[in-house]
Amino acid sequence: MPQTPRKVSLVLSYQYPGKYAFTVLAGAVEADPALADVSLHFPRNREDLLTTVRERVDAGDTVVAAWSFYSASFGPSVEELAWVRERLEGRDVLCIAGGVHATAETLQTLQAGFDLVAVGEGEHTLRALLVRILKGEDPRTTHGTAHLKDGKLVQHGHGEGVRLDDFPPFAARHVKFGAIEITRGCIYACRFCQTPFMSKARFRHRTVANIAHWARELRRAGRRDLRFITPTSMSYGTPDETVNLAAVEELLAAVTEAMAPDGRIYYGTFPSEVRPEHVTPEALALLKRYVANDNLIIGGQSGSERILQATRRGHDVETVVRAARLAVEGGFVPNVDFILGLPGEEPADVEATLDLMQRLSDLGARVHGHTFMPLPGTPYRDAAPGRLDARTQQRLDFLASQGRLYGHWRAQGVLAEAIAARRQPRAR
Repeated sequence: MPQTPRKVSLVLSYQYPGKYAFTVLAGAVEADPALADVSLHFPRNREDLLTTVRERVDAGDTVVAAWSFYSASFGPSVEELAWVRERLEGRDVLCIAGGVHATAETLQTLQAGFDLVAVGEGEHTLRALLVRILKGEDPRTTHGTAHLKDGKLVQHGHGEGVRLDDFPPFAARHVKFGAIEITRGCIYACRFCQTPFMSKARFRHRTVANIAHWARELRRAGRRDLRFITPTSMSYGTPDETVNLAAVEELLAAVTEAMAPDGRIYYGTFPSEVRPEHVTPEALALLKRYVANDNLIIGGQSGSERILQATRRGHDVETVVRAARLAVEGGFVPNVDFILGLPGEEPADVEATLDLMQRLSDLGARVHGHTFMPLPGTPYRDAAPGRLDARTQQRLDFLASQGRLYGHWRAQGVLAEAIAARRQPRAR
């Protein structure tokens, strides 16, 4: 007798911030004909997650429950996992985790209770894992995964870097849309940032034709606004530090046509910032012809030349000032990011950053304040968490009272302490 196909349910904890990764990964699953027998579920809170898992197990499915998280959301994800497991009443569920924190701190993530970790980029790994489950094979031997055996870490390679054109940027069939990722990886490798250490310090760009295709899919679904995910907007189409405005214009022209007649294109704003040295009159004029956003997100990060060099930002303070001035003159409100409490900061460095915040505010910019978090996978993983003294807090409060400063620097200070408290000694 022919064997009845195994029914697999993939239940995704579809909550902030993991839902952004799952929008992409769900697209990878739904686009693979080999995974037609996998049903996808998107519960948005832990109660619905538990209900969905119970229902699918009781219906006879093999159930995979998945979480994806950054370092800041690791704690809540672990709490949710424990809450769900406690209420499963013996039901057999494979609980997996992925994302930047799980990749950087694989052993810690497994010790927190997850059965399996996807290490590295997840598209190929998740597909392969689900295929193995459908075949009745052991998912723990999937390339790109890790698990514990007798308390020790067993890892089967690293999830390979994907060619973006090979995967959809969202899950259109399941009506889970998001910004289109046009570039993965970053050559700049700032010492506080997880992006280049998760996705390698090189650019991989989605092609214009592929981006336009998915923009048309977005428009056909009735969506009017189009946004992009990229670590540096004006680096599209280039392999290095240069700017290729012709490539950026080709992209913007193509998606404008794809989103016609009344689509709105957002570029150089969240979640796709602009490096300050890339803000030029020519670049601004190009953006003005195509984009709907009236603001730009510009990475400044520090007002101290010494700290900019130490963090390997690749620009100086005056470049940040020039970018803000040009943005205002070009008709955009510059929103300039700053990180306070970076490793090695002295009082003079902090004062320089606060002074630059005020200077940019006087030019017409808004400043976005962050507190440094020692993120796993970065060179600053073992640094002390950012701490803001009373004078710094007072100056930030003054800027905020003027409407010139926004951000979650206070909450990030608490998160920074929690991340530092959880970290384990590096494996030797």
